[in-house]
Amino acid sequence: MNRVVVIGVVALGSLALTAGCATKKTVSREVAPVINKTNELDDLTAQTTRDIRSLDSRTQQGIQGAKSKAAQADQHAQSAGQQADQAQQLASSTLNGVNLLADRVANFDNYRPVAEASVHFAFDKADLRRPDRQQLDQIARRIPDTKGYILQIEGNTDSVGDAQYNYELSQRRASAVIQYLAQNYGVPPHKIYVIGLGKDRPEAKNATSRGRAENRRVDVRLMSNVLGEPPAASPTASAR
Repeated sequence: MNRVVVIGVVALGSLALTAGCATKKTVSREVAPVINKTNELDDLTAQTTRDIRSLDSRTQQGIQGAKSKAAQADQHAQSAGQQADQAQQLASSTLNGVNLLADRVANFDNYRPVAEASVHFAFDKADLRRPDRQQLDQIARRIPDTKGYILQIEGNTDSVGDAQYNYELSQRRASAVIQYLAQNYGVPPHKIYVIGLGKDRPEAKNATSRGRAENRRVDVRLMSNVLGEPPAASPTASAR
């Protein structure tokens, strides 16, 4: 009987072991897909996180770019507004200059020349040279003895180059003369009548280098009011 009991116990133990192994295999087969699915979900979540971060980075870059472009647009608009204001101021200044010039010309018949000089310039230059400054000194020394005076200053160029550029160059040359007289002799702006003529009034023919050199000049005339009436105070007038 003991042998029977022993055999029975052994049989039951074998059966339990067999059942245990079968259960583990079954659980393993059932759990493996879940683990794989979980790993797939982890990978997907990681990829999604990376995509979100990348999208956020691109979005922030786009926002910064939009802000930068908006700021540039504001700057351009502000610059355009300033240019418009400057243009308006220039137009007003030009209109005032024309009106003042008209008043001055209307009374110009009352003036007679007292002294004259012509100063010359190098090609495409507006710098006074020593001999030219000496000529201006001679005229300026006569100013204190000239009653009701004005200075008529005409800038000129040769025929080389664009007409508009030559107008501007003739104006710069006239301005160089004005600046010299103002700094060294205290000539006030309202005593000056300046014209930038460009290449419109040549002194000599432009066909030769000597003729062109003669035309690169500023003519200065010290004028006196023969009626003894001082000219009305006004800013420097200019015409082209």
